[in-house]
Amino acid sequence: MSSWASSVVNGGISFWYADDGLPAVREPLSGDASADVVIVGGGYTGLWTAYYLKKAAPFLRITVLEQKFCGYGASGRNGGWLYNGIAGRDRYAKLHGHEAAVRLQKAMNDTVAEVIAVAEAEGVDADVHQGGVLEVATTPAQLARLKAFHEHELAFGEKDRELYGARETAERIRIADAVGSAWTPHGARLHPVKLVKGLAAAVEALGVTIHESTPVTEIRPKHAVTPYGTVRAPYVLRCTEGFTASLKGQRRTWLPMNSSMIATEPLSEEQWAGIGWTGRETLGDMAHAYMYAQRTADGRIALGGRGVPYRFGSRTDNDGRTQGATVEALREILTRFFPSLAGVRIAYAWSGVLGVPRDWCATVTLDRSTGLGWAGGYVGSGVATANLAARTLRDLVQRDSGQSGRTELTELPWVNHKVRRWEPEPLRWLGVQGMYATYRTADRRERLHPGAESSRLAKLADRVAGRH
Repeated sequence: MSSWASSVVNGGISFWYADDGLPAVREPLSGDASADVVIVGGGYTGLWTAYYLKKAAPFLRITVLEQKFCGYGASGRNGGWLYNGIAGRDRYAKLHGHEAAVRLQKAMNDTVAEVIAVAEAEGVDADVHQGGVLEVATTPAQLARLKAFHEHELAFGEKDRELYGARETAERIRIADAVGSAWTPHGARLHPVKLVKGLAAAVEALGVTIHESTPVTEIRPKHAVTPYGTVRAPYVLRCTEGFTASLKGQRRTWLPMNSSMIATEPLSEEQWAGIGWTGRETLGDMAHAYMYAQRTADGRIALGGRGVPYRFGSRTDNDGRTQGATVEALREILTRFFPSLAGVRIAYAWSGVLGVPRDWCATVTLDRSTGLGWAGGYVGSGVATANLAARTLRDLVQRDSGQSGRTELTELPWVNHKVRRWEPEPLRWLGVQGMYATYRTADRRERLHPGAESSRLAKLADRVAGRH
C-alpha cells in the first residue's frame, strides 16, 4: 500500500461525521408501545415521511425506530448530490407510457427545489449551493453517450439543460481530456449530515418520537418487532434502503450495493485557481463505472465510485471502513481528472450501501390490505428521491385512512410497482462482481482504444444486470 494511505482517516462512518460530529444519542425503545404510524429507519426517507405526515396531520402519533442513529446509513455517507435523477424512469415509460414518465421526471425536478425550500424554512444550514449538475465526457465513446443522454433528457421535458463542447467545459472546470459536458440546473451540492441532523431535530420538534439503538428484526402487519419490545400501529412503513436485507424475510428484496468515497485535504487558492469549478456544480462522468464528486463548503474535493460493489450474503460494512485498493482506485480517478493534484493528501475514506432492486427501479408502495408500506431502491439517487417518496407515502397513508383522496403523487408510475427478488447466493454475488468487473474493463478499453462506439462488454453487462 502507498505510504500516503497511513494518514487517511478510514471509516468512522464518513467524512461528513468527522466534519460535523456524531449526534447525541437518543433513547432506545423501553418496551411495548403503540402509535398511529411506525416508521422503520431513521434516514432521509423515514425522517421526511415523519415530517410530512406530522405536518399534514398533527394529531398522528408517529414513532421512528432506528437501529443505530439517524443518518447512520446512506443518508450520512452519500456524495451530497441533491439532483433530479430517479432510478427506473425509462422502464416506467415502457410500462406506463411516456407521459407518465414525464410526470415522474417533473416531480423529481420540483423535488430539488422542495428540499432546499424546506431546509431553509426549518433553519437547517446544510451548506447547500445550487450550482446544478455537470456530467463530463473524456473519451469519444463517452461523448457519444453524453450527447445521446442529453437528447434523451430533453425528450423527458427537461428543456433548461445545456450541452457544452471542450472549450465551454474547460471554462467551467478544467478536467484533463474532457471533450464535452452536459449541465442541468436541477441539482445542488449539500452536506448530507447537516441535512439529516437538522431534519431529525425538526421532526422531534413537531412531536414525533424517535428511538435510536433500536434494531427492528421483523416487520409484519401492524407490528414492528425489536429486541426491546414491539410497536403496534395500523401503518408500518419500511424505510431501510440498503439495510433492508437484515430484516426477516427480506434478504433478497433489495441488494445492498456498496459505494465508496474519498475526501481530500482542503485545497489552496492556487490549486482551485488551476481547476476552476467556481460554479460548484456536482460533478459526474459518462464512464460505465461512473464517478461522482462535489466541491465541499470547506474547499475539499469529495469523490466517490463503486469500489468493492457487493459483499457476499448481502452483508453491510463495518462503520464505513474501506479497502486500501478502493482508496487507491478513487485517488487514481482524482488525479486522472486533475493531474495538478497528484501530490494532494487524501484525508478521509469511507463506504456505505445503497438499495438496488432487481429491475433497478425505485418504488414507493402502500399495501392497503395490510397497512405495510415501503419506499426505496434508489440506486444511488436517494438524496432527492427520498423526499419525493416521503411525500408520496404521506399521500398514500392519508388516502387510505380517509383523510384525502388521490393526488398527483399517488398517481405517479412508480407507486405500487412490483419487483422480483434477487437470485440466491452465490448467484447474486457472482453476477454483481462480474458486472462491475466488466464495466471497468469496458472503461479501460474505451480509454486505450478511442472510438465513438461504446464497448460491447458494457452493453452485455447491462443486459445481464437487467438495467435495460
